[in-house]
Amino acid sequence: MVNKTTICFAMACAMLFGIGKAEAQSGIASIYSYKGSPTASGERAHPAGLTAAHRSLPFGTKVRVTNRRNGHSVVVRINDRGPFIRGRVIDVTPAAANALGFSGLAPVALAVLR
Repeated sequence: MVNKTTICFAMACAMLFGIGKAEAQSGIASIYSYKGSPTASGERAHPAGLTAAHRSLPFGTKVRVTNRRNGHSVVVRINDRGPFIRGRVIDVTPAAANALGFSGLAPVALAVLR
């Protein structure tokens, strides 16, 4: 039986772990990746890969990132933590930034793929 306490607990877990939050998340994307350096997930960084860093999404989560300036989008896999600069919502590899059509910073929208 679902009661008010169960619903409140589920909502608190979603907020705490960032689940569902990124579906409507938008902000600034930046470029990162240092070839061969370890990521928070333990794998090595590959600038040519379509991966990204997010503060709270679980490792392995697929996210569609859409550049709000030009409409280009790409699907990336979360394998690292960050960004740690206010206003930025995701760090993408140079390959993902190239697919999105930006260098430096860009306004983006995120959608978690299920």
